[in-house]
Amino acid sequence: MINRTHRRSRRLPHYNYSQVGAYFVTVCTNGRECLLGDIINGEMKLNGWGKIVREEWLRTETVRPNVKLGTFIIMPNHLHGIIHLTNVGTTRRVAPTGKEEVCGPKAGSLGAILGQFKSVTTKRTQAGGRNSDISVWQRNYYERVIRDEDELEKIREYIVYNPQKWPTDRENPKVLNRRPDYRDEMDIILASRGDPAGRP
Repeated sequence: MINRTHRRSRRLPHYNYSQVGAYFVTVCTNGRECLLGDIINGEMKLNGWGKIVREEWLRTETVRPNVKLGTFIIMPNHLHGIIHLTNVGTTRRVAPTGKEEVCGPKAGSLGAILGQFKSVTTKRTQAGGRNSDISVWQRNYYERVIRDEDELEKIREYIVYNPQKWPTDRENPKVLNRRPDYRDEMDIILASRGDPAGRP
């Protein structure tokens, strides 16, 4: 049986996730199944689904003028990426009339961006009819508000070298009997910034 400490959401309850800033995000496949490719000799080799995910991730920046993508990596069962939200292309919000219905994440927010990305990639992977009953992504995602340049650089480095560290990656289903108190580099980065360990 795989002994894995799952990340938990650290979403700030009163934080506006549509405001300008840099965010570190992780999106995992459903059940953490390795659906997107394989690590071979320390390098990620994307399969067909992985290539779709890469295409749609890059397209996020094209279809949303307020989004600038930073460093990212697609792993066998998850994606790590940095998203910069800017005020380019944003419009002034009109005063509410009281008749609007709140449904889903706020337009232009991190949740809306990732929701659309997950929806489009799922539709494309199911378009051929094969494995159409498979849900590609888990429901939630992990996000981290990047505080400063030092943290940004550490997270970039973590992303770049992620494939080389797959043999000990907490998301690798082949890693058995992991100690409950195991911490990877991202846990250490967060702890160094005064945050408790644990991600969804």
